[in-house]
Amino acid sequence: MTELLSIGILPVALTLMAFLAGQKLQQKLKSPLLNPILVAVVLVLGFLFLTGMSVSSYKAGMNTISWLLTPATVCLAVPMYEQFRILKKNLPMILAGVAAGAVSCLIMVAVFGILVGFEPVLTVSLLPKSITTAIGVALSEMTGGMTGVTTAAIVFTGIFASIMGPAFCRLFRLTDKVAQGVAFGTAGHVIGTSKANELGALTGAVSSLSLVVAGLLTAVLLPLMVNLI
Repeated sequence: MTELLSIGILPVALTLMAFLAGQKLQQKLKSPLLNPILVAVVLVLGFLFLTGMSVSSYKAGMNTISWLLTPATVCLAVPMYEQFRILKKNLPMILAGVAAGAVSCLIMVAVFGILVGFEPVLTVSLLPKSITTAIGVALSEMTGGMTGVTTAAIVFTGIFASIMGPAFCRLFRLTDKVAQGVAFGTAGHVIGTSKANELGALTGAVSSLSLVVAGLLTAVLLPLMVNLI
């Protein structure tokens, strides 16, 4: 096992097998709660606990995959290009929706942290919870947050948006594909966008654009918000 850890094979193989197992479970049982990412997290944590493998060793073995996260996010531009005409037509509505969502998210996290009595560093760590990991972790580190907490919050937020997003769309009768895309991309970043792509090409394209705009807007507003906490 030590040799496999040293070259990073075991952590990568473990992660891929856990994710594939999550996909198989979701396809077989058809339950939104069996999100492949959530299942993979549980399986990996269980493996680490049972084998005694340290988190630092697992993380070191995943450095290559983690590095690919940023360029993989850029690939979301493909569906945006394919739906460019519709995106251009609805751009003002999309930008307004993303701005409202991003700003309200930051304010709600800050207010919740104050009401509950969180330490400022914890509140700062939770502020980037609704943007993609590549941007959120960098912002957390830059503003003095705890990157581990930020990563966990981002993953949990994305999974929650992926699982509950369709139900919320039905509950609030949100049937417009553009509006659905704005909601998934702004609230659920890349994981939410993955679910949005399942709902349709247009929904996925709008979600892709929304997560990019939400990330950029958050990058501008978050440092200002930190100064007020």
